[in-house]
Amino acid sequence: MDEPRVLLTNDDGIDAPGLASLYEELTAVADVTVVAPAENQSGVGRTRSHRTARESHPWGYALDGTPADCVAYGLRGLDASFDLVVSGCNHGPNAGNYVVGRSGTVGACVEAGFLGTPGVAVSAYHCEDFFVSPPEAYDFDRPARVATEVVVRALSGDVFETADFLNVNVPVDVADPAMRLTEPDHDYDLQVEHDTDEAVDEQSNLGTEGDIALRDVVWPDTVGWENPFANDVDLDDRYPVGTDRRALVDGEVSVSPLTAPAVGVQSSALETLVAGFNENEAARARGDTE
Repeated sequence: MDEPRVLLTNDDGIDAPGLASLYEELTAVADVTVVAPAENQSGVGRTRSHRTARESHPWGYALDGTPADCVAYGLRGLDASFDLVVSGCNHGPNAGNYVVGRSGTVGACVEAGFLGTPGVAVSAYHCEDFFVSPPEAYDFDRPARVATEVVVRALSGDVFETADFLNVNVPVDVADPAMRLTEPDHDYDLQVEHDTDEAVDEQSNLGTEGDIALRDVVWPDTVGWENPFANDVDLDDRYPVGTDRRALVDGEVSVSPLTAPAVGVQSSALETLVAGFNENEAARARGDTE
């Protein structure tokens, strides 16, 4: 196939080390245009803005907006057509259904899916430190290399006939990590703290004021941005093989094929609910209800 055209974005901002590594690798195999947030937009999901502004950048454009804004502008505002949207490399993993749903990195690919373009969301993690923060202390070359190989293989196959995008997590500290096909785990809880005056977690991007703290519990015995790998918890028993979190526990590359729109489900209980409602409304219209 001809050299693919790739729209590259992220949620850590256009100056992020993860994006720089991914840009360098992708440009060896694709025609890459960057449209990325001017500032950190971590955790904004698929939030979209009504108005934005852009500034020219040697690689493309810096946008005063979210990752989804960047994708929307890139796919519909530029005089170019793209074969793929790539988002990353994120400075930390995006694993678990709740985290994936709130991720700006993944949100960019969801936006792309709705606009008819496949995507690959790429996040980096460390097998001991978990988060790769501060990012300047870590090497993103390996996640960028793995992601680029995924891009090449996905575009040359039939991957995107069934998946709208891939969510990929890659360790920065494993020389030759195995790759595993996964699905997002559903483990999640929330801890609420009242009358708190503690400093806001440095990685937080939204809701930095107020005396009520809403802290995610997305791994056992960890709150907020704590390192789940530092606790003495048997994560092997909690997360079965085939989940994205188990792949992280095992130091593997997690690849989850996902779809962008909400998918309907069949439910006999809901069919009964609808039928009962319609029967009751019909009886009400006839005036024969009690």
